[in-house]
Amino acid sequence: MTSLDTADQAPKEPAAPAEVLAVAEGALVYAPAAGAAAAGAAAAGVLAAAAAPAPRRSRVPVRDSRINGQPAFVLHSYPYKETSLIVDLFTRDYGRIAVVAKGAKRPLSKLRGVLQTFQPLSVSWSGKSELRTLIDAEWVGGMLPIERNALLCGFYLNELLVKLLARDDPHRVLFDHYISTLNELAHDEPAQIALRKFERALLKETGVAADLKRSTTTRATVEAALDYVVDPEKGAREARVSDVWPVVTGKTLLDMESEDYGDPATQAQSKQLMRFLLAHHLGGVPLNTRQILIDLMQL
Repeated sequence: MTSLDTADQAPKEPAAPAEVLAVAEGALVYAPAAGAAAAGAAAAGVLAAAAAPAPRRSRVPVRDSRINGQPAFVLHSYPYKETSLIVDLFTRDYGRIAVVAKGAKRPLSKLRGVLQTFQPLSVSWSGKSELRTLIDAEWVGGMLPIERNALLCGFYLNELLVKLLARDDPHRVLFDHYISTLNELAHDEPAQIALRKFERALLKETGVAADLKRSTTTRATVEAALDYVVDPEKGAREARVSDVWPVVTGKTLLDMESEDYGDPATQAQSKQLMRFLLAHHLGGVPLNTRQILIDLMQL
């Protein structure tokens, strides 16, 4: 367990995340934290207190003032003041949150080796504002580093989460899928398949995944032999000559729904389709790691 230096003061407003993620090694084996029960008890107490009548002077949602032993991964961090860091965390029960890690940049700070990407952590924080204060951080899993191309794929996952997940929006299923994907990459599973599965899971869990099983024009089940395009807001429909969106076969759509990427044609078409869908939901914001993957690995 690591205690944080309290010399710096937390800012009132969080800084915007940097565009480029720094490369670091991390662990991929996840072990549940022992303090989960305490976190649940703390949350229950705060909710009970929030239920009491109070003057209607603010619409700001009430957040737990202190959370202990929450499973988390570091998505990204960047400097704050001279000795501290602002850390973007992906937590199991609270989603993506930002914390200030006071004194984490000091040479003798134990946090320098703890707050690394791809390491399963148990973290504790306090505060009700958008930017909490990190109290403790502990590494709770065995180190299983991802290396070379797999490491770059891991940073691609992190960038997707930073840019597509809203803060304070819990996604337990996605959290588990993130761990599974990191383990697949660590064990040299095909990167293209692991990334396509995660991209699809991310869109599903954030509620923006298009329906790939039925045509939006006929409401009939997609036919494997026909060609389709996917409207990012509506779903699949039969392809037209005038379409400029990626054209994929019905088989590819059905394979994606069943997470069957064994067919090379499905791998190629799903890559183009997911690139198109992600670009739409990102609103044109580029993915730095995606471009590197395209240049170096054609993923």
